[in-house]
Amino acid sequence: MGAGKTTIGRALARAMNRDFLDLDHEIVGRCGVSIPVIFDIEGEEGFRNRESMVLEEVAQIDGIVLATGGGAVLREANRAILRRRGIVIYLKASADELYRRVAKDRNRPLLATPNPKARIAELLAQRESLYESVADLTIETGSGSIPSVVKTIHNLLQKNQE
Repeated sequence: MGAGKTTIGRALARAMNRDFLDLDHEIVGRCGVSIPVIFDIEGEEGFRNRESMVLEEVAQIDGIVLATGGGAVLREANRAILRRRGIVIYLKASADELYRRVAKDRNRPLLATPNPKARIAELLAQRESLYESVADLTIETGSGSIPSVVKTIHNLLQKNQE
């Protein structure tokens, strides 16, 4: 969370003339309520079930740029879908940078803790090996501008297709 998945994904889709889908936005659109409300009612497990169902469906769409939530990699079935259906890009940033980006965002149920900075570091420690295991490309997003990150990704994807 805060790595730039939606912002970079949307810009990359424009650069590649593709449709963009954000998995979290798809879930909200289908449920009609925000992610924090889903967490309140169904807990994280209920949200993860919804996430897996929607991922399985949208992964069938060809030619899109898809941004998943940071926890989508927690389930092996989701990782298998991602590996099978596309090129996976891990947008990497330090825990400090992620905190800086999301510190004021109140729409993050996993950060509704007394110490959200420590929670980000904990989540990153739990998930980083999963991100790396599924990623075809890893791109550092800590210092570059959005246009430069998008250009780097676009160039790498074009080289992969040659």
